[in-house]
Amino acid sequence: QVQLAESGGGLVQAGGSLRLSCAASGRAFSGYAFAWFRQAPGKEREFVARISWGGDFTDYVDSVKGRFTISRDNAKNTVYLQMNSLKPEDTAVYYCAGGGRFTIVAKDYDYWGQGTQVTVSS
Repeated sequence: QVQLAESGGGLVQAGGSLRLSCAASGRAFSGYAFAWFRQAPGKEREFVARISWGGDFTDYVDSVKGRFTISRDNAKNTVYLQMNSLKPEDTAVYYCAGGGRFTIVAKDYDYWGQGTQVTVSS
């Protein structure tokens, strides 16, 4: 079992930056791929970024490419999402997810955090 806990969300003006963290407890952190998803009010959960087991491969939804960076520190059992040049349309609850598959499909992830709110004002 793996427990995930996100932190780092908040209110920021457009153009600003935030760094989200996802701390994992449990075993075999390095054996899991991780991803960030987000869900805005009235919308479906959306893939944002993913990172492979060793961090060698990353992938992003087109709308955040060049602005967001996903990374992981296996020694600290933590995954990060650095978000720069934030836009109002980035406003959502952001979720960290982990699992054995390197995928953009939410249902393929086994473990989820509780989510952290990101609000970008215009």
